[in-house]
Amino acid sequence: MTKKELYQQVINYFRQAMPVAETELHYESPFQLLVAVVLSAQCTDKRVNMITPRLFSDYPTAEALSLASPEVIYDYVRSVSYPNSKARHLVAMARMLTQDFGGEVPSSGEELERLPGVGRKTANVIQAVIFQKAKMAVDTHVFRVSHRIGLVPKSCTTPLAVEKELTRNLPSDIIPTAHHWLILHGRYVCTARKPKCEQCGLLPFCKRLL
Repeated sequence: MTKKELYQQVINYFRQAMPVAETELHYESPFQLLVAVVLSAQCTDKRVNMITPRLFSDYPTAEALSLASPEVIYDYVRSVSYPNSKARHLVAMARMLTQDFGGEVPSSGEELERLPGVGRKTANVIQAVIFQKAKMAVDTHVFRVSHRIGLVPKSCTTPLAVEKELTRNLPSDIIPTAHHWLILHGRYVCTARKPKCEQCGLLPFCKRLL
């Protein structure tokens, strides 16, 4: 099977098995998604969704959050991983959004990565989800699943290398959706320690078992 054929088989499977694929983070605006994605670093979406309702109720916009102190925001986010640094980043991010971008979330990766607490992965999530750009955010799930089903070679040892390989081989119009396909498949089926192989329609391509 050629690489092109493999990609098409995988796309066909996900289109049938997961016709609707989207982020599991709860949000009502681009700003709120940005906050949620920053909080989700090395933390589960479930945990983030538990704390953001109160945070978003009290600080629904960048302008509102920019007026808070990191110490106050810490109380809202204390149950996530690295709460001290995330509280500082969120307040600094909100202040930069307010001062430099009129309170709006920018659409370019370069501008997004200027924001405190925002790296390439977070910037790619925002560009893909909010602006439907052909950007592939590579987290641990995307990294693992891509290798197991052979979408990327073993030589792709970094998230950036995986991102470039996937972006090069996936049709640009489905990359935002493919990002969620791979994340959700890794989260619920192709798990790290005990993958549910009996539920997986991609088993014939799994490098873990070959």
